[in-house]
Amino acid sequence: MKRVITFGELMLRLAPNGYYRFFQNDQMQATFGGGEANVAVSLANYGLDSVYVTKLPKHAIGQAAVDSLRYFGVDTTKVVRGGDRVGIYFLEKGASQRGSVCIYDRAHSAIAEAKAEDFDWDAIFDGADWFHFTGITPALGGNLVDICLEACKAAKAKGVKISCDLNYRGKLWTRAEAREAMTKLCEYVDVCISNEEDAKDVFGIEAENTDIYGGKLNHEGYKSVAKQLADKFGFEKVAITLRSSISASDNDWAGMLYDGENYCFSKSYHLHIVDRVGGGDSFGGGLIYSILNGKSTQDAIEFAVAASALKHSVEGDYNRVSVAEVEKLAGGDGSGRVQR
Repeated sequence: MKRVITFGELMLRLAPNGYYRFFQNDQMQATFGGGEANVAVSLANYGLDSVYVTKLPKHAIGQAAVDSLRYFGVDTTKVVRGGDRVGIYFLEKGASQRGSVCIYDRAHSAIAEAKAEDFDWDAIFDGADWFHFTGITPALGGNLVDICLEACKAAKAKGVKISCDLNYRGKLWTRAEAREAMTKLCEYVDVCISNEEDAKDVFGIEAENTDIYGGKLNHEGYKSVAKQLADKFGFEKVAITLRSSISASDNDWAGMLYDGENYCFSKSYHLHIVDRVGGGDSFGGGLIYSILNGKSTQDAIEFAVAASALKHSVEGDYNRVSVAEVEKLAGGDGSGRVQR
């Protein structure tokens, strides 16, 4: 069984019921999520040996966060316990022309105050096949850029493939800070995952003749973005998610995977969105699973995009779908008919 290590912050998610605005009533749903944790859950659901690494407090909320991963079969034995805070994010889901709102309350969380000696990367990567992190983790400040760099060096020393989702978050750091840190980290990355905005925000690389808000995506422009990223860092593969936002409720969704020779585009899905948070992470999980299982470039991008399309129909950060469900959609059955 392939063993995948993911590293990042697991947060408490507080969201009003349904599509209510903040404090439209006095209730909020409490769940957990976070970029790399979402990937770990997807991979566990697909039957891989999925290991999640983070730092969480020893108190009851920290334990509940750990238990949320254990429920899906994620290996949490490498989670470091300590610190005082679980990071929080507040989510108000958008609808129609009202966009979603995300407010962070994650300063001084356990992982943000982690030290390099908290993580024995040599032991963590023993027997591992893949390592995944996102640009969110080094953006948390403190020692996280150096810790991510140590993790990448240790993974590379053991011959572990490395993937990174650029995931630029302007609320966490500036473009200049992101470019400096991610330039160092991407030297170790084999598979880069980006979207129509991240490559521009982090590295100043953008697709020409594209309007993500007006629904106009230029395939030739994204080929250029992928090739520029691959040429700059020597990536083996570059995956780009392609989202056309018609409204907060309706998007068109597709993806492209470049393998150094071929530019493969997936079929496009029209999504009526239930919850889009974690959509990119479910794409990453599907892509990692596909590559580790030897799928062709075309089949890999089809699986990843189908997995992510399904995630948009699932409440919460975690993608609660199986390989069979993803393959059914990737194979062309998107009817949504009742299964009896």
